[in-house]
Formats: sequence, structure tokens, C-alpha cells
Amino acid sequence: PDITHVEKALRSLELLVVQDIFPTETTALAHVVLPGVSFAEKDGTFTSTDRRVQRVRKAIEPIGESRPDWQIICDLARAMGASGFDYSSPAQIFDEIASLVPIYGGISYERIAQEGIQWPCRTKDDPSTVFLHKDTFAKGLGTFKAIEYKAPAELPDKDYPFILITGRDGFHYHTGSMTRRSVSLTKQLNHCYVEVNPADARQYRIKKGDLIRLISRRGAIEVKARITDVVSRGSVFVPFHFAEAAANVLTNPAVDPVVKIPEYKVCAVRIEKVS
Repeated sequence: PDITHVEKALRSLELLVVQDIFPTETTALAHVVLPGVSFAEKDGTFTSTDRRVQRVRKAIEPIGESRPDWQIICDLARAMGASGFDYSSPAQIFDEIASLVPIYGGISYERIAQEGIQWPCRTKDDPSTVFLHKDTFAKGLGTFKAIEYKAPAELPDKDYPFILITGRDGFHYHTGSMTRRSVSLTKQLNHCYVEVNPADARQYRIKKGDLIRLISRRGAIEVKARITDVVSRGSVFVPFHFAEAAANVLTNPAVDPVVKIPEYKVCAVRIEKVS
């Protein structure tokens, strides 16, 4: 949640090795970059969020010096003296997974050659489990627990009177390392913005397209304004896809005391119109 802290920590490392398919802000800090391959350049499987294990097949040979992830990991492991990394194919690795993970036990490349299988599939005779909890939960009835409300670690005050909300824009994904390379997607959106409620915009004399500086206790970014009642008065929204105006420069590194989730969705900021 604190990108400034992360960058400082990475810069302090004696050796930073990064494996990726595109240059990113992190590869720019790396001493060694290991070029991985895209989905189109490798064989293997994907397991989707509906638990469906399905094959992915290489369409083209790896470009340049890029290599499949499993080959890079195996070579690194062997170079460091590890044993058990003498795999010859992704199929062999998957067979090992199936032998060790009971819910994958009945899945093999042969069984998913034409159509995927949804886990759990414990034996070679098990069918695909389309509905995980069709009649009842595995543990019986669901358990509901009441908890006391806990306020965010940082709330608006006179110095930082707005709540900053960060999130996704429909045209991009995460840091944009892939989607911002798409001509069709960047044609729709290729710059960061801040959504401001019309009442707040009138108070601060902000118009659509004005350059706005957002400031928190941790840093500042400059973005163009969008005026919309999608956000409530006293709140502003910024997408997190743009390294040149990184939302996580602003966000609070505080975490939930129980599950340790960072408070990405709420921190205090102030807004200034850039002259």
C-alpha cells in the first residue's frame, strides 16, 4: 500500500531478480531480468475461478530469449543445488500436483484434452464437480458471527478533508503492464483521473479536465478531473493503473488487525487545483 516504501526497499537490495513478460516499474529496478513467456508461448493448464482446470496450448515459439516459467524455475533450482527439479514437461509437473493434491487427484492431461474438469475430482472415475455446494456446505450450515465496527485508521480532518477511494477502471487491469500495451484499450483511456462530486467541484472551482493535485500524508499525484455524482460529496475516486500517477503513493499502509488487508479503499487527502 505504500509504494514509496516498497521502492526504497527494492533499491536497497544487493540483488533483485525479476521475472516478467514485459518491462515494468519493478524490472526497471532489477539487477537481473528473466524474460518469461506469454500464454501464447507455453503449454500448461489454467485453473479458473469456477475451479475449472483446462489446457492451454502453445501457439507460437517463445520470442527472443524468453522461456517458460517452469524451465526458468527448474534451472535456478538446479543451479542452487536443489534436487527434484528434473522435469521434462508441464504434463509431468501436473502429474506431480495430482499425486499430492487430493482435489486434483483424478485430473490428467488426457482427461482435460477436450474439455476442462472442475475440482474436486479425487479419482480417475470422478466426474467434474459443477456445483461445489449444491445441496449443503461441506461443514453443514453456514456460520454467522457478529463483529464490532472498527473505524478506518485514517479519516478526513481539516487538513485532509476528503476520503480517497482507489479501484479499477473497466478498460485496464491492475498496473496496466499488459492492458496499456493494447491500442484499442489505450484509445479508450490512457491517463489517470480523479472523480469529484459536482458540489465539491463548485466549492473548489474545479472544471472537467482541470489538472488536480491530490495530497495525502504520504505523497502527492497530479491527475485530470472528472465531475460526476457517481462519487459522494467528500469523497474522490482514483484508478490504480497508472504508474505516472500511482494511487499507492497516497494510500495508507495501515492494515486490518485481524486479516492484515491493507486499507487501499480509504485514506484522507486534500485536493488542490494546479495553477
